[in-house]
Formats: sequence, C-alpha cells, structure tokens
Amino acid sequence: MRQVLLGLTAPLIMLGCMAREQRKGAAAPDSTETADAAPVVLFLGTSLTAGLGVEPGEAYPALIERKIDSAGYAFRVVNAGVSGETAAGGLRRAEWLLSQPVAVLVLELGANDALRGQDLRETRGNLQAIITRTRAAHPGAAIVIAGMEAPPNLGRAYTAEFRRIFRELAEENGAVLIPFLLEGVGGVPELNQADGIHPTAAGHTIMAEHVWKVLEPVLMQRRKG
Repeated sequence: MRQVLLGLTAPLIMLGCMAREQRKGAAAPDSTETADAAPVVLFLGTSLTAGLGVEPGEAYPALIERKIDSAGYAFRVVNAGVSGETAAGGLRRAEWLLSQPVAVLVLELGANDALRGQDLRETRGNLQAIITRTRAAHPGAAIVIAGMEAPPNLGRAYTAEFRRIFRELAEENGAVLIPFLLEGVGGVPELNQADGIHPTAAGHTIMAEHVWKVLEPVLMQRRKG
C-alpha cells in the first residue's frame, strides 16, 4: 500500500485543482426521474464518482446500476459526483439530493479536503452532518462509506488521522465501509488516464467490483426489509 500511495502523491495534488464545470448539471435527477418512486441508491462524491474522462456509462455508478438491474433489484441509481467536490460542498447539496426517496447513500467524499490540507476535524464534521441529514430525512436509509487515502507527503500523522475518519464514522453510525475505493487501481498506470489521477474504463470496472461486494448485501437486506 505504501508504494501505491507514493505513486499517487504527485498526480493526486492535481485532483483538488480540477475545474468544477459539472456542478451545475450533476447533482439531482430531472423531473422525469423525480416522478419515479423507485428507491434510490445515491452516490455522493467527487470526480471519481462522476466518472471524469470516461463515458457516462463507464463510470462505476453506471456499472453498479447495470448489476442492480441484472440482479432484479428495484433500485434506481443517482450519480451525484462532482469534480473537485469537498465534504463541505457535498453537505451544501445534501438537502436537495435528499428530497428523493434515498434507500442507500454511498458517500465518497474527503479526498479533495485532504489534498487541500484542510482541517480534518472540519472534514469529519461535514461528513457526519451528511450522514445525520440522511438519517433524519430517511430513517431507514443504509450508509456506505467509501474510504480514501491521503498522499503521504502530507505527513504520517495527517494521513493516519485521515484514514481513521472513514473507519470511525462507519463504526459510530452503523455504516458499511469500503476501506479504499481505489484498491488495485490507484497508482497503476494502465488503469488510470494520462493525468495519473482518474481511472480509465478498466479502472472503473475494478472499482465497481469492489463496491458491489459491499453494496449487494446491503441491497439484499433493503429488499427483505
């Protein structure tokens, strides 16, 4: 893992500098989708979730949607990934996004906070606020937290604290944890685009497999409930 993180250090610094053009159009469903009463699996995240640099159908949330459909689960996927998004930005969008019938929240935020060297107490507080608002709006909603790693150049203490945030939030909120969303993808040149940051379509396929292993049991439980 240490070697993977060292490979990520330089390119990841660029992640927090990505343009935010997607913000206007990537958050909530249109009126047709809103009319659909199917319970929602909401992916709230960064450019990794938005699928920057790949076709919309190649991003891991779209691949998850196909798995859901193939398995016959009655859930609708909403991809609320935005390039450059922080935990604070996600919190600002939460109320609007939670107007949908959210059954599962997949929370992929925090990496851009670390890349900007933000106070991790603030990051943790914003992530907790998103979880709290989700549970208030949808008491039965399941929470899946996608863990990330901070570049080691930020210092051993910072990276260790950053890693703990996801584990502790999962434990404290009864959420399910994906330890590292980019496991097997981060730092692997052939699975990332030329910027060394964003996964290729092949990289998203691997990410989708990681997510599905955690998400499918949650969906099965939701269906039984």
